[in-house]
Amino acid sequence: MKKIGSLSIALFLLACTSAGPDVRYNFDKGVDFSKFKTYKWVTLQDPSALDGVWDAQIKNSVDSELAKKGLAKIDAESADVYVGYQAGTEKETQFRSYKTNWGYGSGWSPGHWYGNVAGVTAAQTSTIYIGQLAIDIYDSRNHSLAWRGVASKSIDPKATRGKQQRNVAKAVQALFKDYPPMLAP
Repeated sequence: MKKIGSLSIALFLLACTSAGPDVRYNFDKGVDFSKFKTYKWVTLQDPSALDGVWDAQIKNSVDSELAKKGLAKIDAESADVYVGYQAGTEKETQFRSYKTNWGYGSGWSPGHWYGNVAGVTAAQTSTIYIGQLAIDIYDSRNHSLAWRGVASKSIDPKATRGKQQRNVAKAVQALFKDYPPMLAP
């Protein structure tokens, strides 16, 4: 029984550390997404500067997912929707503190108990990098935002380029998992 409990805890911790990106999306409930068949890439205002390799990787991942959803990429202004993205990273500082219960304080002395354990509290800090990818889909007829998805995940800036590219592909796949959105009856 003890082995089953240890195995359950190990599987839970593994699931927590290998969890996918946090995905959020929102959409205009008045839009009929079934009418969208073609799309064109556009550059959004104030995009974060990415090198050409990252730009191509993100666009290729989005192209692949939109093709699975039945949308075809074209370069004409007559596209049903315009697609753009923004990507970036931010640093967060994580604080961890723990009590050692080691130090001056209470204890047992011959014949009596004295005081409470004071202990020592230690703290550690670490830097966490959070990557975010936002994808916008605009209705080309009225130039209004029809759908926006945002994926965020802690990333390892020292990871290999291949691992980073796989993470981008997974984030894009997770973003488009529930696209097109279904309205509840």
